[in-house]
Amino acid sequence: MTKKDSHPSMGDIELPQPDAEDLRGRQSVRATFKLSSRAIEALSIVAVHLGIKQKSLFDHLIEDVQTLNTIAREVEADHFRTLDRVQKTFVISRRTLTCLDEISKGSSAPRDALVEYSIQRLLPVIMREREKHRKRKKLRDEINLHVEEGMKLLERSKSLLGEDDPVTARLEAAMDYYETVCANIAHFVERGDIIEDF
Repeated sequence: MTKKDSHPSMGDIELPQPDAEDLRGRQSVRATFKLSSRAIEALSIVAVHLGIKQKSLFDHLIEDVQTLNTIAREVEADHFRTLDRVQKTFVISRRTLTCLDEISKGSSAPRDALVEYSIQRLLPVIMREREKHRKRKKLRDEINLHVEEGMKLLERSKSLLGEDDPVTARLEAAMDYYETVCANIAHFVERGDIIEDF
């Protein structure tokens, strides 16, 4: 490889080249919308609960052009204006904002309404996750009981075999690991409790 040609080469393979316009579309921009507090909370809950950045979630919802067009056709602007709404600024991609603006102008549907009803698509996800979260909590309680039983077994091993016995040592190492996993599960479940209040 010469000094001039210091970039790695793929030989004769033809690869698609990134498009500058496409790359610009991925730039982050700030956009302010007036939405119901329920929609804002739904977006936040799903982002936290599923570990997805709000920007990614927002982009995913709005860049679904077909669904956005369906929403635009069904929007009842008068009903939307009666909602109690608050102003909120989000970071979204330039492409998402462009898509939203184009559909809003083309359909005469308020931009905020398109966002509001797009976010409402998350409600079934929240309901399913809430049910799953209840199951996780029950399982967490069973895991805690299992750890307690394991600790009793460890104490029994210490009294029967002694603390220096290889079986006791291995059981203690296993219980240390199990306790760490149990604490991580408890933390995860506790973080997810936000979904129950929605």
